[in-house]
Amino acid sequence: MIIKIHTDGASRGNPGPASIGVVIELPDGTIKTYHQALGIATNNYAEYQAIIVALEKVKSIVGKTNTKKYSIKLYLDSELAQKQLTGIYELKDEAIQKAFIKIWNLRIKFGSVDFIHIRRELNKQADALANKALDQN
Repeated sequence: MIIKIHTDGASRGNPGPASIGVVIELPDGTIKTYHQALGIATNNYAEYQAIIVALEKVKSIVGKTNTKKYSIKLYLDSELAQKQLTGIYELKDEAIQKAFIKIWNLRIKFGSVDFIHIRRELNKQADALANKALDQN
């Protein structure tokens, strides 16, 4: 069973006020959305936090004993994060390294997790949610 996730992280100022937006499409077509402010952070850190929140939310939705039954297709518009998460680019920032490890530990709980880079215009709903979280603070 496939779960599709769109994530986006935003930072106004980079570093500056930061937030995340997450859209989860479950196999039955149900859509769940999440957004939250993060405080002051970089855009890359926000991208990673969006992925962490998304995977944690899916784990809680399907139940931690059922996660291996699911393949995750995670769509993000950050080419940097996608290339880091797929081993093409090296991780240099310590905060990103810690977030990467957290994502890795979440990732192994699922049948598979694919990180797929998409153009920004194909990620409008996650982007809107991240901006909504920034605008509310």
